[in-house]
Order: sequence, then C-alpha cells, then structure tokens
Amino acid sequence: MQEFSEPWKEWLAEYGPRLMLFARQQTRSEADAEDVLQMALVKTWKTHNGSPDKHVASLAYTNIRRCAIDLGRSNDRRRKREDEAIRDLGDQVAWFELPEDDTSRALQVAMSKVPEKFREVITLKIWGEQTFDEIGKALEISPNTAASRYRYGMEALRRTLSVEKVGLGQA
Repeated sequence: MQEFSEPWKEWLAEYGPRLMLFARQQTRSEADAEDVLQMALVKTWKTHNGSPDKHVASLAYTNIRRCAIDLGRSNDRRRKREDEAIRDLGDQVAWFELPEDDTSRALQVAMSKVPEKFREVITLKIWGEQTFDEIGKALEISPNTAASRYRYGMEALRRTLSVEKVGLGQA
C-alpha cells in the first residue's frame, strides 16, 4: 500500500476538517460522511497523483459530492430491495427481524451473553439454516468443532435464560 507524501499530509491537515464538514452536509450519518470522505480522498489522490496544488481542494469537494450521491443511491436501492422482500413475505416476519416482544428481547440479551465463538455457530445454524459442514467451511473450523460449539453454545444459552427466568421469579 502506498502512503501519502509529506505535501499530501500537510494538505490534508489543512483541508481535512473543511472536507469532513462538507461530507457531513452531503450524507445522512457520521459513518457515511467518513466513508464518503475516504472514497473521495482516494479518488482525488489517484486523479491528481503529483503534489497537491490550489485546484486539488476543488476536485476533492467535487469528488465528495459525487461519492455522496453514489452512496445515497446505493443505499436507496438496497432499502428498496429490502422493503420489497419484506412486502413479498406478507404477514411473515423477515428472518433478519425479531418481533418486538418480551421473549425476543430476552433471547437477544441472552445471546449477547454467549461467547462469540458459540454465538456465531448458533446464528449460522438456526437463522442461517447452515449444516455443520457449511458452518465449518464458513468459519474455517472442522464440522465436528462446529457441532460441539453449537452444543456448548446452546447449553450456555439455556443456562443464561434459566438464570434470567429465576431472577425474575418465574421458576
């Protein structure tokens, strides 16, 4: 990976905050602004490969605007596809959305307490409907390890749910 030269670093120190302010105005969130700024700076740097001059800032602003428009369109298309998929399901709840009830919230909290290596296997097995062989390939572990992590994870999940149920006086 090539690094910015000293003149570019100085230019970025001077113009970076202004460019970020503009990126924030062009996007819907702070994270989007950071992504857009990074994409625009890389595009500017590649286009204007020499040392920065007085025209580089103008090019950077143009690139920020274009990248923000592209990101907005991409997000709109993704949102439209997701909305259509949800509409196609009718009254069914999409697999990636949990209903907002006490049981679902308790399950979300309990899952967050299960160690990550077990949680990812449980998620792939139950919600992803993957076999242990497929899980093993995805996580680069053996199918037997995937199966044992699933068992241990389910045990941890049961214990967590039991403790919370007892804690609420529902034993």
